[in-house]
Amino acid sequence: MSDRITSRFGAFTPASDVIEGVDLSGKRAIVTGGASGIGVETARALAKAGAQVTLAVRNKAAGEAAAADINASVGAERTDVGVLDLADQSTVRAFAAAWGKTPLHILINNAGVMACPQTYTADDLEMQIGANHFGHYTLAAGLAPALEAGAAEQGRPARVVALSSTGHFRSPVVFEDPHFRHRPYDKWAAYGQSKTANALFAVGFNARMKDRGVNANSVMPGGIMTPLQRHLPHEEMIAFGWIDEHGKIADGFKTTEQGASTSVWGAVGPELEGVGGLYLENCAEAAPFDAAKGRQGVMAYALDPEAAERLWALSVETTGAKL
Repeated sequence: MSDRITSRFGAFTPASDVIEGVDLSGKRAIVTGGASGIGVETARALAKAGAQVTLAVRNKAAGEAAAADINASVGAERTDVGVLDLADQSTVRAFAAAWGKTPLHILINNAGVMACPQTYTADDLEMQIGANHFGHYTLAAGLAPALEAGAAEQGRPARVVALSSTGHFRSPVVFEDPHFRHRPYDKWAAYGQSKTANALFAVGFNARMKDRGVNANSVMPGGIMTPLQRHLPHEEMIAFGWIDEHGKIADGFKTTEQGASTSVWGAVGPELEGVGGLYLENCAEAAPFDAAKGRQGVMAYALDPEAAERLWALSVETTGAKL
């Protein structure tokens, strides 16, 4: 795969370097989960470049605190807050309806839940695929007219970035039982299939929207200690080698600003102009998974067009949302 798309940035490049020299004045962006972790740094980078950024969050107070911090750091009122809960389809639809057809240039589907106990969303969907995929699917479908308008306004494609993970190695989408109604619940398998779904969403959305001026790619941000780990016991993270017994984070983990860099590159990188349906990591198109190279690359099933079509049909059936 020698022709894969790369950039001058690497695994530990901070988002501020990726955005350097980019002018997003007059552009609008939405970042889900923008109140914490890499979402904050993704939004900060976009705002630094001049974009008006909306943090789409569950907790309004936390979102407002993050927006105030970002605005102070960039020296301008460029960040505001919208409320939605990806685990409640009605709030997602309300957010998209309120946005309407206001031109949107960048959508970052960043928020996520990882390895939680078996729980279900307000719509009786398994929590991880329910929030990570179905919530974001409904959001993107609802915002499709705004993205199309954004593309028309700027005369080049609008971009959607869907946060995936090497967690997708743990499971394809199990179409026969995605909500663990008939198989034993496994928190990591549930997370894995949700991250595979995020990658397949980008494939499906891009296929449908590329001729309407919108491209979508998925992103592996890297290993970062953020509130995403909220459901993991200390002992489990030690067993994984993520931290030591004193809580020191292992070498190889990224800072939140470094973790935001591939999302930002996916949103603004000139190398990706007009390009979609890819899985990105470390500011480059990922290579196919190779067990000899460790936990990097992308599984073929996460980019499979037939699986993407099957997931799209399931998503329409589940949510009722259509493009």
